[in-house]
Amino acid sequence: MGQKDGEIRTDTGADTKWLDFAVELQFIAQAGLTYSKDHFDLERFERIREIAAEMLSLKSGFSMEKVRDLFCNETGFQTPKMDTRAAIFKEGKILLVKEKNGTWSLPGGWVDVNQSVKSNTIKEVKEEAGLDVEVVKLIAVQDRNLHNQPVYAYGICKIFMLCEAVGGAFRENIETVESGYFGLDELPGLAEEKNNREQVEMCFRALADEAWEVPVD
Repeated sequence: MGQKDGEIRTDTGADTKWLDFAVELQFIAQAGLTYSKDHFDLERFERIREIAAEMLSLKSGFSMEKVRDLFCNETGFQTPKMDTRAAIFKEGKILLVKEKNGTWSLPGGWVDVNQSVKSNTIKEVKEEAGLDVEVVKLIAVQDRNLHNQPVYAYGICKIFMLCEAVGGAFRENIETVESGYFGLDELPGLAEEKNNREQVEMCFRALADEAWEVPVD
């Protein structure tokens, strides 16, 4: 499924050092809770995690309950989440899907635990755009927080894939209400937190360049 509203988002702009501290504290605390055996150490790591949540609550405006649910609900060693985005072209234009909030995005979303990057890309296109696609090549692997605003309070690896439609047709669904193909000079309002103009332009360049070298953050 695609990313949903309610994710912890933070202030835009340069003053985000506090977020780096909160994320690092959360990472240290989760690792400590995973690997420590000493009762007193576990209490200390739990308190560190609580402090990280308090920082996020104060800066984001979310309640502590909401922050705990979104930011402190995982166990095990913390790793970035994965998000796949499909670039599909027809007659030199790129496919975008319109979300219920009125913004447009490349079809895609979180990688499910039982999916590979490739199969998840195919699944998300079917769910959001109604199309059956084949994955042609990898376009880019990006650290989301280096490219998209607002910055999120956890790491996300964004994977862009060039795909070719082989069948299917759009049907309105629980996530998207419309689809369309757009040229670079006619892009609608984008869901900037998921894909911005720079990323869409990158997809156009990858399509045109047979010797495309995949950028990796």
